Amino acid sequence: MTNIPRPGAPTRGSRHGRPIMALLDLLGRRWALRVIWELREGPLTFRELQARCGDVSSSVLNQRLVELRAADVLARADGGYHLSTEGRRLLELYPAMHAWAERWARRERVRRARARR
Repeated sequence: MTNIPRPGAPTRGSRHGRPIMALLDLLGRRWALRVIWELREGPLTFRELQARCGDVSSSVLNQRLVELRAADVLARADGGYHLSTEGRRLLELYPAMHAWAERWARRERVRRARARR
């Protein structure tokens, strides 16, 4: 089992465990952001979540679920896994990241077009 990132504890990118670095470590792990995204519309069982995540291996998905539950991003109930209140608050940040990514894509298209000239 990997170490679960926690504010105040050393993490990738921060020996001091700065909260933002702990969050970036957590979200930077394979499939973490995708799991949150797939749970945006409601609970999913393990198998449903695995299928929506492009058949991520069960061991990796299980590890992400453990980590995200430990960070209070996800919870588990009868209907499967769902976003906690904090998970929903984290999901509110996705539109801003999406907008930034779209601007980045436009800048890259312009850069490539200029390079072809």
